[in-house]
Amino acid sequence: MNFENYDPSFPDQPVVDLYLSVWANLPAFRSKPAFVWIDDGSPHATNASTSSTLTYSQLNDSVHSISNHLLASFQRGETVLILCSPGLDLVEVIFGCQRAGLLSVPIVPPNPSFSKGNYHQLFRVLSQTKPKAAIAHRSYIAEVHRYISSSSKNTDLVRLLQNLTWISSDDIKGGKTLLNLKNSGSSSSYKGCKVDEVYLIQYTSGATGIPKPVLVTAGSAAHNVRTARKAYDLHPNSVIISWLPQYHDCGLMFLLLTIVSGATCVLTSPDAFVKRPRLWLELITKFSATCTPVPSFTLPLVVKRGGIEQGTSHINLWSLRNLILINEPIYRAPVEEFVRVFKPFGLNPSSISPSYGLAENCTFVSTAWRPNNYGAGFPNIPTHKKLLPSAKLADRANETDEDMDIVIVNEETREAVEDGIEGEIWVSSPSNASGYLGHPSLTREVFYGLLSDRLSRCFVRTGDRGIVKGSEERHLFVTGRCSDIIKLPNKEEIVHPHYVETAAHNSCPGFIRGGCLAAFEIWSKVVVVAEVAQMKKQKEMFKEDDVVLRRICEGIRKFVLRDEGVEAGLVVLVKSGSVPKTTSGKIQRWAAKEKLARGQMSVVMEMRFGDDHGSSGTKLDDGSRGYNDVAANELVTT
Repeated sequence: MNFENYDPSFPDQPVVDLYLSVWANLPAFRSKPAFVWIDDGSPHATNASTSSTLTYSQLNDSVHSISNHLLASFQRGETVLILCSPGLDLVEVIFGCQRAGLLSVPIVPPNPSFSKGNYHQLFRVLSQTKPKAAIAHRSYIAEVHRYISSSSKNTDLVRLLQNLTWISSDDIKGGKTLLNLKNSGSSSSYKGCKVDEVYLIQYTSGATGIPKPVLVTAGSAAHNVRTARKAYDLHPNSVIISWLPQYHDCGLMFLLLTIVSGATCVLTSPDAFVKRPRLWLELITKFSATCTPVPSFTLPLVVKRGGIEQGTSHINLWSLRNLILINEPIYRAPVEEFVRVFKPFGLNPSSISPSYGLAENCTFVSTAWRPNNYGAGFPNIPTHKKLLPSAKLADRANETDEDMDIVIVNEETREAVEDGIEGEIWVSSPSNASGYLGHPSLTREVFYGLLSDRLSRCFVRTGDRGIVKGSEERHLFVTGRCSDIIKLPNKEEIVHPHYVETAAHNSCPGFIRGGCLAAFEIWSKVVVVAEVAQMKKQKEMFKEDDVVLRRICEGIRKFVLRDEGVEAGLVVLVKSGSVPKTTSGKIQRWAAKEKLARGQMSVVMEMRFGDDHGSSGTKLDDGSRGYNDVAANELVTT
């Protein structure tokens, strides 16, 4: 492999931004694209309005300019909210804040009309992080000012918005720099965020509760992406494709990972992918991508809606070395189906890279993919209860991996369990974040886990459950979330709701939306909420005859009982978009339970099943009712 002007022994930098300065000052990298943005869903467009590029030199100059403008108005360590839309501006501002030594909080910018309750996350962020300023596009700032001047409601939000200094990203990107760019690559003279300084607040996904602000130091972030670079074998010849949200977790990590690796990253928005999933395949083909991170739901979605035969351009996935799957648990069946469909298009099955991560460890924790196993990976990796592993661990006798120490722990005794026993996943690593902002008790509980049966360093308690299987090769399987598990009095084993949801979907895949179901427990009864697919023919069925809806509910109960041995006490069919999800597509079961209990679901049909196997169903045309008799009472009492 050709590494032009690249030394494989290139010394690691203490923070990510220093890599950018070094690459930008190497002749071979100055004009090399660091990031390419595709903004209209067409990778074949040639005009500047549909795609744009930032070379390493351009990015470094822009970051330096942004840094100097910010330092002219703010002190190092002050907090800045980033409200830029997805794109290259967001990339420049994130790195610019780090070089200025500021604490940045990037979040998805809500519509500046702040209607329909879309401002709750913004209000939470403003209240918790107390930023001095907000950086956004000029047009967005104008809309915010119009809202402030005309608003007579949400006075608390208005007050918080008024207290901010608003900075246009357009104004801080240009102009002359005040420092010598040639000297900016020296770590000894570097004025940006230091290793032990918190440089980023990234919010958790909200999959198990209200999103929490995680404090990330510049050093832990650098360690995390260096570990990921090694795990995925990334280098300057790597080309990454990503449509993930750029504000946190994996989407943000791959911005940093690109710079640390000296690679090129082609970006587009989640909306562009959702509107036309084939875009992802086209980008991989056009740019000969070697690496692409996607949520696991992407594979069945692309098989179903990828339009393989509909596009005018050919699809060729021969170049792909890492198809990184995130959003555990990762089922084997949809991966096998994706490989079967796309192997004729050049996909190497060994590129499948099931992975695991969480915000409390910056992002990356592990992957089951190994460079030296290329050509001998999937489909030869093992399976546990339909799931693929998310890590390949060292032998117990040689557990000296200094990057990530992963242990399965009994949550009650806090003792490490033997392989083959399920428990909570604990992770100890220099990548561990520093804690939650404003939550000292929760920080002690989550970030300072200590094993009771041995002397050890502190662990992060992930809140995820897992099991290690295998003797010669030990693999970690992420089986579910601790807070989501269902415990039934007549069943010894715990039940992971994703198995119930999968069985429910398999009962009627033509009518039920995949990945849009939520199962949870209310008063020792299992509730299954499922979105019905939006199809004209089905809408006519629903309006004319509720027999179809009853049969769907009965089919869900039957399949859940047959496949998982779980008796569903209530099945609720709801309209498309009713089941709450995170920005990365994770089901928010806690929110679905609360939403149903409060009668806020757009219910089409609900059907109760009693202990005597009798049933009663109610068709709710107005979508205004839910299972709020029992559920609401439980929420009140808990």
